[in-house]
Amino acid sequence: MREINAEQIISAVKTIAIKSNYFLGNDVMKALNERYDKEESPVGKEILSQILENDKIAAERKMPICQDTGVAVVFVELGQEVHVNGDISKAIHEGVRQGYNEGYLRKSIVENPLYRKNTNDNTPAVIHIKIVPGDKIKLTIAPKGGGSENMSRIKMLKPLEGEEGVKNFVLQTISEAGGNPCPPIVIGIGIGGTFEKAALISKEALLRPLDDYNEDPRIAKLEDEILESVNKLGIGPMGLGGRTTALGVKIETYPCHIASLPVAININCHAARHETIII
Repeated sequence: MREINAEQIISAVKTIAIKSNYFLGNDVMKALNERYDKEESPVGKEILSQILENDKIAAERKMPICQDTGVAVVFVELGQEVHVNGDISKAIHEGVRQGYNEGYLRKSIVENPLYRKNTNDNTPAVIHIKIVPGDKIKLTIAPKGGGSENMSRIKMLKPLEGEEGVKNFVLQTISEAGGNPCPPIVIGIGIGGTFEKAALISKEALLRPLDDYNEDPRIAKLEDEILESVNKLGIGPMGLGGRTTALGVKIETYPCHIASLPVAININCHAARHETIII
């Protein structure tokens, strides 16, 4: 049994909380450059150019990519041969607290959703813990901005609606979202499970690299088809028109009840931020 102190977790979370808000992944930067080259709208092309310049400045000056530094969503893969000396959830919250304070990141969390008093340290984080084999802890933080999260949707389709029902729901959701989630967006889709499971896997889908395809060729084909259809909507960068509404579509599935077809759509803005560390 490997011992890991809570202080190690605090330090690791603090590091990735700051890093994820300063640096965009190479896969996202590559996708933005590729879409810039393909974009036909002059306005869309100019916006993509400004996004790329913004991301470059953020990395060089170690500043937040966006003023909305989001809810700190933390995914934990906890090795079953690890013993944490301390409370792992409290350690994660403390790491977020320190990271958002020391990194000069905006505090966006209110302690009660109805009465709206700011907690002033961006805690509590939203934590998802999964027990896995091994003696390590894998921590992934995905800061989630309010604009894109607000445009996310879930629907319980009828099983017979199948692929076409999924496609129609996605296109309806993205059309209604328009420029609100700050396109170009990344679309995470969770299909199956239950109401809450579909929502969770739709968010997990956003952690996949943009150049990664689902291992099921049928789902990989569906990802491509939805991406092509979304980019034909003409919403474009920041909703001002063009062929670049989305950078990627990622689908995750889970077995479900014979009477159900849950579908969740979790939208990420062009600042598709996440960072991972293993301890």
